[in-house]
Amino acid sequence: MPRLVLTVIGDDRAGLVNALADVVTAHDGNWEDSQLAELAGKFAGIVVVGVPAERVDELTAALNELDGLLEVTTHPGAEVDAVPDDTSPDSSPDSASQRLTLDLLGNDSPGIVREVSSVLSRHELSIETMTTGTREAPMAGGLLFEAHVVVRVPAKSDTGALRADLEKLASELLVDIAVA
Repeated sequence: MPRLVLTVIGDDRAGLVNALADVVTAHDGNWEDSQLAELAGKFAGIVVVGVPAERVDELTAALNELDGLLEVTTHPGAEVDAVPDDTSPDSSPDSASQRLTLDLLGNDSPGIVREVSSVLSRHELSIETMTTGTREAPMAGGLLFEAHVVVRVPAKSDTGALRADLEKLASELLVDIAVA
């Protein structure tokens, strides 16, 4: 079954997810995965839907009719096989990898995401999920920046060198980075 990756954005208000879900369901689509959030008064997200091949164009056209409520962009995603092939040693991107979780907390300053993502990129790591935010610093005033990042680490990676680079970065940025 074909999968579509939908990016959505609109002014935040009640009923946006319902409107999107109604269109997906009306076209025999299956809501498979999503990451949705309110950010700075906007509702934004990414949704993966499975849809019968003969309904893809119809669903895409109907999603475009949500303009004014939500702007939806559709992108083709990977199709799902009915029966996974487990005979190949590399049958999934995760077959020879592990996941590491990074939690960062420190005073907010420009460039933190760039610096952390630069270290991850140098180690050829893929970010699976990343959640960031700011909050008021208790007692001290100002803003704290926090991030929760899950990365996929190939088996060939030197996790010791990665941890050393992240510790060095934490010291330079004056933030705490916990790796689990």
